Amino acid sequence: MADSNPLLSSPNSEAPQLEQQHLPSLDSTIEKCIGGFSGAQFFQAFLVSLAWFFDAQQTFISVFTDSLPKSWHCNSQLTNSTTSTESCNSATSDICLLPRDSWDWDFPIHTSTISEFSLECSGSLVTGLPASAFFMGCLIGGLVLATLADSSFGRKNMLFLSCLIMALSTLFTSVFSTNIWIYSGFRFVGGFGRATIGTCALVLSTELVGKRWRSQVGVMGFVLFTLGFLSLPAMAYANRGSSWRYLYIWNSFPTLFYSVVVYFFVSESPRWLFVRGRKEDAIATLKNISQISNINQNMSFSSLTFEQETWNVDLYSTMKILVEKKWAFRRLSAVMAIGFGIGMVYYGMPLALGNLDFDLYLSVTLNALSELPASLMTFFLVGKLNRKSSLMFFTILSGICSIMSVLTGQIIIWTRLQIGFELVSFFSACTAFNILLIFTIELFPTCVRNSAVAMVRQALVLGGVFSPVLAAAGRGDGVVSYGVFGMVIGCFGFFVVCLPETKGRAICDTMGEEEHRDKNIASCKDHRYAGIDV
Repeated sequence: MADSNPLLSSPNSEAPQLEQQHLPSLDSTIEKCIGGFSGAQFFQAFLVSLAWFFDAQQTFISVFTDSLPKSWHCNSQLTNSTTSTESCNSATSDICLLPRDSWDWDFPIHTSTISEFSLECSGSLVTGLPASAFFMGCLIGGLVLATLADSSFGRKNMLFLSCLIMALSTLFTSVFSTNIWIYSGFRFVGGFGRATIGTCALVLSTELVGKRWRSQVGVMGFVLFTLGFLSLPAMAYANRGSSWRYLYIWNSFPTLFYSVVVYFFVSESPRWLFVRGRKEDAIATLKNISQISNINQNMSFSSLTFEQETWNVDLYSTMKILVEKKWAFRRLSAVMAIGFGIGMVYYGMPLALGNLDFDLYLSVTLNALSELPASLMTFFLVGKLNRKSSLMFFTILSGICSIMSVLTGQIIIWTRLQIGFELVSFFSACTAFNILLIFTIELFPTCVRNSAVAMVRQALVLGGVFSPVLAAAGRGDGVVSYGVFGMVIGCFGFFVVCLPETKGRAICDTMGEEEHRDKNIASCKDHRYAGIDV
């Protein structure tokens, strides 16, 4: 397994002398302190990962609140002339061609934003505006807030602030939304605040544990995201017939309470504290999270030495470094391209489920359930899976099944087979999503890791920005939505060939350390090609 120290040099005099050995990496130094997986570490990792639960609810809540009611009836209590009632037929008539007073929804008008704001005959750009505004807020919020977790705010404070903004905007959405424009504005603010939740939760939880448990703890967040997604159809089904505003209220108060818990009970990443020069705070955090498993450890916390980053970290310096370093920019461009393709399917498919001839509550539940085996498979197999080959396999499989779901609906017209292909495609996209985030964590050092993961999530969200419009445009045959989804994720998955394999590698903490290791690996490969033993 590769690490941050130089590889053993060859005794052969023909081999060039490798660089001098660096100081121990921060990763290896903290590993000595953390050791096994203690109860304190599990508690911290669980609290941080719980943010994914509320994140999932906000991401997919519009599937139910903004759904188009499908059942309506002719109004038999008209006081006008009977000609309008005679022209109304709930089986064959188009409500957009009927007088508004000649028909009514089967459910109360406030059960959906579409019916309450009278958008049933509006175009796809208007009906898809709230969901698109949410993802646009995620995109802009990620660009504005992405580097704060690496620079001045830190992982914990950024997680707290993001959850608080999301919770308050959710509450204000339910209280103050009087039309589609105000509603879309609050959804934009919610997306803006929510933008960094998944990034901070993933990075912080993995930086609080040793490398043996890093992947498993990362997958814990994916499982909780699935549970949050799965809770939505249950909440929406219990809320059927009631106002869509209640669904937002039920989501806002638990998130507010969780924000308080994060502020008072979650610890900051010791790795980030060390990189920022706050050695005493980092040592205190290490003592706190390692007190159960290593209370009698022989090493002295005050004697920790490690290689530190030399460049000055300010608000956007992490993004500057990622762009200026050719190897970092190449990696970032590739993972963002893959993320765009995955995001279009991951966010688009649940939004397009209303286009299928299938019960909405059941189809959303099945999609949420498909995330669970994807997370569990990643949890148990992430240590054995090659990142590159598995990522390419699942993106191609998702693309093929997405296209097949369209062909099945067009040719066979068999609902069960169509939903089956859709579920396999969504399951593959979920698995690819999980692997991509873990892959990104391993590709970049600590000093820029949060920003790199944030940019990948921005690429995922960018795919989500186009998804509501494609979902609305694909009503009827689904060719525009599922066909485009499949082509995009299948093609963009091939960018994985531009990335190095990271399975089994120790992660680095500084840019210099990452470059030093890459040089050693490249040097050893050159020696092997030349027939020199290294």
